[in-house]
Amino acid sequence: MSNKKFVASLFAALSITAFAAPAFAAEVPASFDPSKCKVEYPKASLMNEEQGTTSMSFLVNADGSVADSKLDKSSGFKGLDKAALKGLAACKFKPGSKDGAPAQTWTKVDYAWKLD
Repeated sequence: MSNKKFVASLFAALSITAFAAPAFAAEVPASFDPSKCKVEYPKASLMNEEQGTTSMSFLVNADGSVADSKLDKSSGFKGLDKAALKGLAACKFKPGSKDGAPAQTWTKVDYAWKLD
């Protein structure tokens, strides 16, 4: 294994998916602090120098816990995708809101795996 450094960077939650919400309902997606959320770079992926961006969606409950997650677009490597989904699903999110009240919302997250 080489001595390459790795950097896994996280892009902010980009959008939400709303289901049959009235046009006048103000909906804010869930968010989280990436510095408080650790995702381990898989050892096999490090050894194989795998890089890419995993795009995911998370259904976040009103208490900030993750109720469901799904892979929207693969990084091209199953190990990276699985680690991103598992690591971020364990994070505590700041819940989204509907009409100013905490509510269950979908939020999208892109996780970039990069080796330096």
